[in-house]
Amino acid sequence: MQNIFNQYKILAAQKSFFLQLITSVALFVLSLSFNYYANNYTATHIGTPISDLILDHIPTFKVDDIFYEGGLLIAAFVAFLSLTKPRRIPFVLKSVGVFFCVRSFFLILTHLSPPLHAATLPTSNFLERLVSGSGDDLFFSGHTGFPFLMALLFWQNKNLKIIFVVATLIFAGAALLGHLHYSIDVFSAFFITYGIYQISSILFKTDKQLFLG
Repeated sequence: MQNIFNQYKILAAQKSFFLQLITSVALFVLSLSFNYYANNYTATHIGTPISDLILDHIPTFKVDDIFYEGGLLIAAFVAFLSLTKPRRIPFVLKSVGVFFCVRSFFLILTHLSPPLHAATLPTSNFLERLVSGSGDDLFFSGHTGFPFLMALLFWQNKNLKIIFVVATLIFAGAALLGHLHYSIDVFSAFFITYGIYQISSILFKTDKQLFLG
C-alpha cells in the first residue's frame, strides 16, 4: 500500500502526468457519451435479422452470467491494474476511449436486428445500458474486443496476457453460443481492435512509454 501511495506522490509532482491524466479522463468520458447516443440510435433504427453460417448450426445457450458478471469482473480487474500502478491510467483510458469512439461510429452504420433465437439479456442498470445498449449494438462485439485490447496493452506481461486472451476467447464463445452477435461481429473484433491499438500507440506515444516504464 505504501508503495502505491509513493507512486501517486511521485506522479502528482509531475505536471506532464497531470495533463496526461486530465486529457485521458476527458477522452474516456467523451467516448462514453458517444457510445450512449450510438446505442440509442441503433435502438431506434433497428433492421431485420439475417442468416449466419455459424449461428444457423448451433443451439442457443444461456450466457447472461458470462456477459454481465464476467464483463463487470474484467472491467474491475482492469481498474485494479490501473489504480495500483497509476502510470498505466492515461494510456489505458485513452485506448479504451478510442475503442468506444470507433465502435460508436460502426454502430450507427449497421442497423441489423439481433440474430434469431438470441438469448435474452435484460439491461438492469444504467451502467449496462451505457456500455452495452439494448442488445442492438452488434458491430463489432465489444465483449470480444475489450479484453483483446487489454491483452495487447499488457502483451509484455506474460501472465496478464494469458488472462486477457483467455477472457477474450470465453466472451467470443459466449457471444456466439448465446446468439448475441453475428459471427462477423465477433471475428472482426480482433482485426478492428488491433487497428485501434495501433492508432492509440501512434497518437499517444508519451502515454504508452509511461505505461511501459
